[in-house]
Amino acid sequence: MNLLQNYLSGRWQAGTGQGTPLLDPVLGTELARVSSAGLDLADGFTFARETGGNALRAMTYRERAGLLAAIGKVLQANRDAYYEIATANSGTTKKDSGVDIDGAIFTIGQYARWGEALGDVRALSDGAPARMSKEPAFLSQHVLVPTRGVALFINAFNFPAWGLWEKAAPALLSGVPVIVKPATATAWLTQRMVADVVEAGVLPAGAISVVCGSSQGLMDALKPFDVVSFTGSAETAGVIRSHKAVAQLSVRANIEADSLNSALLLPDAAPGTPAFDLLVAEVAREMTVKSGQKCTAIRRVLVTAAHYDAVAQAISAKLAKVTVGNPRNDTVRMGALVSREQLDNVKAGLAELRGQTDVLHDGASAPLVDADPAIAACIGPVLLGTRSPATADRVHAVEVFGPVATLMPYDGLEQAYDFIRRGEGSLVASVYSADAAQIAETALALADSHGRVHAISPEVAAVQTGHGNVMPMSLHGGPGRAGGGEELGGLRALGFYHRRSAIQAETAAIDAVTAASTPFAR
Repeated sequence: MNLLQNYLSGRWQAGTGQGTPLLDPVLGTELARVSSAGLDLADGFTFARETGGNALRAMTYRERAGLLAAIGKVLQANRDAYYEIATANSGTTKKDSGVDIDGAIFTIGQYARWGEALGDVRALSDGAPARMSKEPAFLSQHVLVPTRGVALFINAFNFPAWGLWEKAAPALLSGVPVIVKPATATAWLTQRMVADVVEAGVLPAGAISVVCGSSQGLMDALKPFDVVSFTGSAETAGVIRSHKAVAQLSVRANIEADSLNSALLLPDAAPGTPAFDLLVAEVAREMTVKSGQKCTAIRRVLVTAAHYDAVAQAISAKLAKVTVGNPRNDTVRMGALVSREQLDNVKAGLAELRGQTDVLHDGASAPLVDADPAIAACIGPVLLGTRSPATADRVHAVEVFGPVATLMPYDGLEQAYDFIRRGEGSLVASVYSADAAQIAETALALADSHGRVHAISPEVAAVQTGHGNVMPMSLHGGPGRAGGGEELGGLRALGFYHRRSAIQAETAAIDAVTAASTPFAR
């Protein structure tokens, strides 16, 4: 039995018991097992807070940026092994594995560069000093200093590489030690990356830990100055929010939950125009990248009633070319879902949506390439449609976390905005048009209910980064059902791992404070 080790309290430890098996979602074979049973979590969290936290806070931002750069080099050196693990444990094609693995390495490198620019200081000044009296002798200066706690990451199964490092990069740069609990189904890649970084010795003891297996007891180990970041279902998010650590001890929580993201084709983008073609290509891509298992994937597609049929035919034609099956076969363009359990969830969601929609493209019945449908967690892309989105309430409430999207018509942009807002808050909406003024108006109209609005016009077709690609320069998160959290967004991400305080003192003391800090340029 290959039981993956946990790294806690500065040493590798095996959990007790038989553990939970990790399976190849295409072949069904067992790859490894994980267990967190029997671990002394309290000791591990204390070690991270005291040993890891003290070591990190003793360093400057520039020095911690150097740690990130070193991590990036370690991960780059082991990149080929990560691709092999991703194929085996996540069932992803090489291209889709790159979204996760290379995205992680890129994000670490970006925060290393930003951290270098913060310089050799240990605090950030927030705004200019403010007078506290008529005379400029008594001032108030807001500062940001690293929290004296740990950052607990409870992560989702779809991004075992990026999901770790997009959170860990700003945490470590801030001077806060990290404890990551990867989703069990795909824990191998996260565990291997942590193991490589630990073996390379690039981080001080206690700066990073990994717990694989059950999350039981992790929230109980949190204390007031810790923070917790969760990515997953709204149901589990509710459990975290109601836990004593958050509800009573005021542990800071960042949540990313469900999201019914939208793509909106503006009226000017008629069939045959570049903007029309951009929407079609983006919807097909977002439905199939990582088999639709992205928090940011397009779930609802809104077009004018006059263009409904043309869009349905064009997207279906793209999807018909997608080959699904074993990612080890070079002809396969879309691999597996992460597990048979996830396949069952997708099928159940599809059944619920089909009660209010028509099937416009049924990839679910297409044959698989080099994969046994009785074993593999594979399903082809399915495009649904409804001509009555005002009454089809389930399409605005049910997120099928797989290669599924629903097409719907709108009559006027105000109605389109209303349909999109019925998602009750999403991570991202994308807009397609050649009219810059209308793009701006639409983006502002949707900004209140989305963490990001991605506007694609022919002018940016060659350089746009994609509806679902989360770049470190932009905010990742969303209001309402999307969880209400915020990640990334440049140096804004550091705010979650810092504590803001107002220092009130004489001018000379405030001058000394500002001299020992760097302005928090967001």
